Amino acid sequence: MYTLIIVLIVIAAILLTFLVLVQNSKGGGLAAGFSSSNQIMGVRKTTDFLEKATWGLVIAMVVLAIGSVAFRPKAVASSNESELKEKVQQVQDEPQQAPAAPFSAPQTAPAAPAAPEKK
Repeated sequence: MYTLIIVLIVIAAILLTFLVLVQNSKGGGLAAGFSSSNQIMGVRKTTDFLEKATWGLVIAMVVLAIGSVAFRPKAVASSNESELKEKVQQVQDEPQQAPAAPFSAPQTAPAAPAAPEKK
């Protein structure tokens, strides 16, 4: 079921892409390219159809995306996850040791400055 919903989302996305590309931002778009459809439906009806189809596909994609959460496959705990939990439990069960003294560098005498070279 989850796969079906994902396929429907992909199909809706492809159709939405085509609808947006067909539309003209100034109202021409599909209606401007087909003069015969202008005589049958009219320019205004074509742009109304494209706008309603766009909104319908957007709403369908949102509903399908939210609905896909209900059908997503359940995650199975992996062996890595259980090993990590065991290690955390072991660290928590071990008695805590006193912190070690901070590392300090050995004290050495500064090096003698080199004698200037004579030319």
